[in-house]
Amino acid sequence: MRAGASDAGETPLAIQQGFFLIADITGYTQYLSETELDHAQSILTNLLNLLIEHTRPPLVISRLAGDAVISYGLSNHFLQGQTFAESLEDTYVSFRRMVELMVRNTTCQCRACQNIGALDLKFFVHHGAFAVQKLDAHDELVGSDVNLLHRLLKNHVTETLGLRAYTLYTEPALRKLGLDPAGAGMTGLVEQYEHLPPVRVFVTDMHPVWERKRRQTQAAIAPSDILVRVDCDINLRPELVWDYLIQPDHYAVLTGAIRMAVEGRHGGRVGSGSSLQCYHGDGTMLPLTVVDWQPFERVVSRFDVPVPIKGAVGITELRLEATADGTRLAQIMAKTRGPLVGRMLGDIAFRRMRSKFEADMRRFKEHIEADWAALAANQPPRASISGERIRAAARESLSPA
Repeated sequence: MRAGASDAGETPLAIQQGFFLIADITGYTQYLSETELDHAQSILTNLLNLLIEHTRPPLVISRLAGDAVISYGLSNHFLQGQTFAESLEDTYVSFRRMVELMVRNTTCQCRACQNIGALDLKFFVHHGAFAVQKLDAHDELVGSDVNLLHRLLKNHVTETLGLRAYTLYTEPALRKLGLDPAGAGMTGLVEQYEHLPPVRVFVTDMHPVWERKRRQTQAAIAPSDILVRVDCDINLRPELVWDYLIQPDHYAVLTGAIRMAVEGRHGGRVGSGSSLQCYHGDGTMLPLTVVDWQPFERVVSRFDVPVPIKGAVGITELRLEATADGTRLAQIMAKTRGPLVGRMLGDIAFRRMRSKFEADMRRFKEHIEADWAALAANQPPRASISGERIRAAARESLSPA
């Protein structure tokens, strides 16, 4: 159906600009026995539930299509490019953890259960024009850009690059997200489809993301090393709080700085080794060097403590913890490191700053809750998907074509 007209040709559909995302589970064949199909359906239902749980505002689920979850988000109410990429990585890591847990816990010898480890996940991302057609059970996205994304499900990525799990971005999506494909180590390909001009896409392998997460070391400040800790409950989910934290204008509210800048991005993304430069009203600039960057969980930074004794080093951590109503954000200062006198002076200064940390935290909470409320007022409502619809989608994916 063409965007801009309803099925009756009477009421025009509103054309919008936004992102489309397909999260596609792959790995099962359609040739299983009846018993094996029952087991496969149960497995896929659990994995679809996980993908649905990870599809959060500003993304809105359009519908389920077999073993795929299709969602969209409006351009002017979307995540930062880095946060969006990190949310896909977080979803993939959660998917791999669930698959590994299933593999460890199964004792069944049927092909469906023995092949759980072969299941994997692919993401397809595009940006363009679309309209939403309201149907009984879901929002149907229509338009030529939507059709293009579905055609990209059939591609030459595995054949050319040998990848089983990947994220495929179209060139318009990367441009709108502000991500640098070369710096991020993406591989560029050109896909050809009948009646369409060549489609330039960029692909990132998701398996290294999982391997890095498994090998990562913990750099969080140990309880015995905490000097000052300030907590605040924020009525936004961790990924949204994180999205504000990686934007210098918003992060400056938390630090009490008049301005913040970021240097040392990698592929357009902030991470370990980046410098967060805090400019204060007295003309001073305090650079924070990121030493641990764990999206939606924590960021740990080190800095030179501004005391007369050289060599005094401070360590600060922002820690995010999901709660029933949103996120508990903690700002933690470690005991100062370095020469004895420098440690003493630093610890005294930071203890005296507790009330400032508390005030900055309250200001940050109020600031981002108000900002998100203004954005959310124009957001499509979150879709409610019944358990039966999820089970039906799993059955559909296992049915012979």
